[in-house]
Amino acid sequence: MPATYPDTPPSARRARLFRNGRNQAVRIPREFELAADEVAIYREDGRLVVVPVERSPSLAEVLSRLAPLGEDFPDIADPPSAPEEFL
Repeated sequence: MPATYPDTPPSARRARLFRNGRNQAVRIPREFELAADEVAIYREDGRLVVVPVERSPSLAEVLSRLAPLGEDFPDIADPPSAPEEFL
């Protein structure tokens, strides 16, 4: 029998568990909806803790945040490499 916790806040709601294939799942009520696509889940003191995970920015998002290179950006000499002989 699962433990009950006397320190559960009055705002707590019960939710049903169900099977989704081989996994156990819980339907989160709308008022507890998370603004995330992914969560981290772990056990702490006999409780299951669900924490939203912030999405990593895409390469395009990172590049869009960079300041443009100024006109004074130096030219970089890139001479062709010396020819090499292969046997």
